[in-house]
Amino acid sequence: MKTILVTGGMGFIGSHVCVSLLEQGLHVIIVDNLCNSNTEVLNRIDQITGKKPLFYPVNLLDEDALSAVFKRHNIDAVIHFAALKAVGESSCIPLSYYYNNITCSLVLFNVMEKYKVFNLVFSSSATVYGEHNPIPYVENYPLSATNPYGRTKVMIEEILQDAARADPRWNISLLRYFNPIGAHPSGLMGEDPNGIPNNLMPFITQVAVGKRDALNVFGGDYPTKDGTGVRDYIHVVDLALGHIKALEKLIASPNNNCVRSNSISAYNLGAGKGYSVLEVVKAFEKASGKKINYVISPRREGDLAEFFADVSKASEELGWKVERSLDDMCEDAWNWQSKNPEGYLS
Repeated sequence: MKTILVTGGMGFIGSHVCVSLLEQGLHVIIVDNLCNSNTEVLNRIDQITGKKPLFYPVNLLDEDALSAVFKRHNIDAVIHFAALKAVGESSCIPLSYYYNNITCSLVLFNVMEKYKVFNLVFSSSATVYGEHNPIPYVENYPLSATNPYGRTKVMIEEILQDAARADPRWNISLLRYFNPIGAHPSGLMGEDPNGIPNNLMPFITQVAVGKRDALNVFGGDYPTKDGTGVRDYIHVVDLALGHIKALEKLIASPNNNCVRSNSISAYNLGAGKGYSVLEVVKAFEKASGKKINYVISPRREGDLAEFFADVSKASEELGWKVERSLDDMCEDAWNWQSKNPEGYLS
């Protein structure tokens, strides 16, 4: 049985990926410092899969504690999620973002090298395409970013490119996410942000259950179909399955005879089309039967009018594509929030 270490595996995306890994018959170890997550996630993973991952409350800044995990287990691959990830917050406390995201990653990569673990799936972001590339975004575009969070992703990708050039043992997939929303269809797991949500869907769902009075829509005068920003939304379960496909390409899994690529590749994981903020609001109202009050607020600095992915590379090389619609995303998000109005504390 292959053993996969998942950093930040208690978070929204990480927890769904852990479910998919366990459903594939893989052994899962989670390291997470719980700064933006809850240990109840372990119970929910267990309820869904009948298996509970091993969990170590380790901060990646603690090299000794991380090394102890690697020493204790024969790890075949790492999926690296752990990072601070709020775009707006990153502009307010940039040094914290640079220190945490980059230093944590460097510690992890050094420990991996020490223990000869060279298979890595890295959680990157569409923010690495910056503001000047045409849409749809293609993986070979030049990288840039408009905020400190995005720049940490660009820098880490560049670090990994250098590592792969220097040592062919590295086997790396850079997965550039677009906008993950939705929740596990069981309603047991979903997005549970601390404080005021930074992302669209959890803000909508919290309005629907009465935790928030109204949704702030940042910008109503963009050159789009209804004046609101257009984004590429992907169901978190589809996103999780993209990680399975990327992992299969890196290592020989029980159900796959893929040849080791000994390389580094970037893949867009998105739906390949965009929806406006108001289109998402209307789809959610249809799914939930709830009226979502919203207020048009000024644009946020650095926000783009529209972007979405070209996903042909992931389709051709990984055999991956999205299977769930915007209606599915909204139905599953509402199923999660209505059953868990206070998130994992419900």
